[in-house]
Amino acid sequence: MTGSPLLNELIEALRCLPGVGSKSAQRMAFHLLERDRERGLRLAGALEEALRRVGHCTRCRNFSETPVCALCASTSRDRHVLCVVESAADLTAIEQATGYRGQYFVLLGRLSPLDGLGPQELGLSLLAERLAEGEIEEMIIATNPTVEGEATAHYLAELARAGGVRPTRLAHGVPLGGELEYVDRGTLAHAFGSRQLLG
Repeated sequence: MTGSPLLNELIEALRCLPGVGSKSAQRMAFHLLERDRERGLRLAGALEEALRRVGHCTRCRNFSETPVCALCASTSRDRHVLCVVESAADLTAIEQATGYRGQYFVLLGRLSPLDGLGPQELGLSLLAERLAEGEIEEMIIATNPTVEGEATAHYLAELARAGGVRPTRLAHGVPLGGELEYVDRGTLAHAFGSRQLLG
């Protein structure tokens, strides 16, 4: 606690960020007030504007200020391939690291009944509608290789097959440039079980 109720409120508000505890929040608040008030005001304005105006694309559920995001509206993207990801962060990672030029669908989570996340919360009825349009030929399932991610991938593959779409899954296994002795047991077992015939 500080002597200022407003400062205490700021510190408490900063704690809503992932990985930010009370000490980190206090350090951030002190930094903004002691050294960077101008950029702090810019941050506050940008945060308020984004929280008010950024919603979700009605087609892919990515973050967007317009009803249909720029990726879905683009005529240069391949409309026959759809990549399904768990989060907008996953979409950004794929865009930055690959040459993928297809469409996306953002689940905003993964199947997790314990957390109250079922097909309805992930927008799978909207996804089924997109598959039924008949334009998509391949659905790339890019969920994380966790227990929930694998269960979600299985569900998505069934949904794709029911819609007449070929489901594919991102490869998992030994990282490029990695050495087998340093790869964790689960990753190595998965890579070994998913080995492929060489050309």
